[in-house]
Amino acid sequence: MSANPEDRLVNTLSQWLARHVDDDQLRREVEAVDTSELGTEQAQAVQELREQLAGADGHADLEMVVRETLQALALG
Repeated sequence: MSANPEDRLVNTLSQWLARHVDDDQLRREVEAVDTSELGTEQAQAVQELREQLAGADGHADLEMVVRETLQALALG
């Protein structure tokens, strides 16, 4: 089963929010995304999430950025 990168990322973000995926798994999946295949707003949201994951300022802040990224991906 091969999903497109956007679908895989949506799945991973959803799993992370449900606590089925840890931060390291989330980080690997986000880093693997080719943002050139995404729309401008989607790519910006993924980049912001990458920066948040690199900084690891706190779980609450990370959760907010994950939710924003998920919304950007869903709205296309």
